[in-house]
Amino acid sequence: MFKFLKRLRRDKPIETPEVIQEVLVAEPVVEEVEAETVKPEIQKVDKPKTVEKPAVAVQEVELPKRSLGDGVRSLFSSAVELDDLEDILIRADFGVNAALEISDELKRAANKAGASSDAELRLLLKDLLIKKLTRSDAALNLSDGKLPYVILVVGVNGAGKTTTIGKLSRWLRDGDWNVVLGAADTFRAAAVEQLATWAMRADAKLVGPEKEGQDPASVAYQTVELALATDADIAIIDTAGRLQNKKDLMDELGKIRRAVEKQASIAEVLLVIDSTMGQNALAQAKAFAEVADVTGIVMTKLDGTAKGGILYSLQEQLDLPVKLVGVGEGINDFAFFSPEEFAKGLVAYKQER
Repeated sequence: MFKFLKRLRRDKPIETPEVIQEVLVAEPVVEEVEAETVKPEIQKVDKPKTVEKPAVAVQEVELPKRSLGDGVRSLFSSAVELDDLEDILIRADFGVNAALEISDELKRAANKAGASSDAELRLLLKDLLIKKLTRSDAALNLSDGKLPYVILVVGVNGAGKTTTIGKLSRWLRDGDWNVVLGAADTFRAAAVEQLATWAMRADAKLVGPEKEGQDPASVAYQTVELALATDADIAIIDTAGRLQNKKDLMDELGKIRRAVEKQASIAEVLLVIDSTMGQNALAQAKAFAEVADVTGIVMTKLDGTAKGGILYSLQEQLDLPVKLVGVGEGINDFAFFSPEEFAKGLVAYKQER
């Protein structure tokens, strides 16, 4: 299990305001916000005096363990047959090249080991998939001690971005992390309302827009400002899922990045992908990866499809790690991606005792 660094709280937890659905900063320093916009009356966050702050004291912690369990569907409904493997992998969205490569490697391994039984072939395939899916950069970047850790969440509407943020927030709160959420998908009122619901379920603070259509960069700025003012460990920012063209997406994400980086560095840019979309998910992922400086992938709805091979294709073709997976609708149906658990689920491998 990965270990991370969070703020060391020597005494009682820092008192913070209740869930905030109005922006808490009167004068955000975001150059793109229109000057003529009339600002409503809002609360001000008291800013610290200009004094040199001591380095943040951190401690090593381990997040609560969560398993994929039975959330991955098997590729096989009957015994493994080498002659059929390539077709099965293609239908499961591994992609033609990957299917051919895996099939050939399994045949060579089976010949070398003299394996022919169903149990032997499943074991060889499981080990092969684990080897190919394992990466050294699969952990979330929450260990450099540069608090607050800022996570941008990107992806098309409907992929499960907001649900992912809610689940991740609950997970972090279960580990006693202080979390602030930013509803920067400001053009959809439903997106803000949905994130507010998840914030309450996850016991996280929320910064929302003053009005529908507010500049997303200003909400992002104010989210980080609140995280700094309340000594939060994490700031997670939801972004719009529109993908009309790459230039619009690049411009908007660029503004959000610049607003955030006025105050803190960005720890992660997580791309949320709906695994039920198959090859369409790969096209979406490539578009976002080209403009969003993505650092990791979150696969959602992995329990709702027998085409889990798209996860393999994404990691191979984009050279990006799959870091998190969603395997259900519940707030706890969420885990770090485990190549071993995933491979076991795909081949329905059960270790003999």
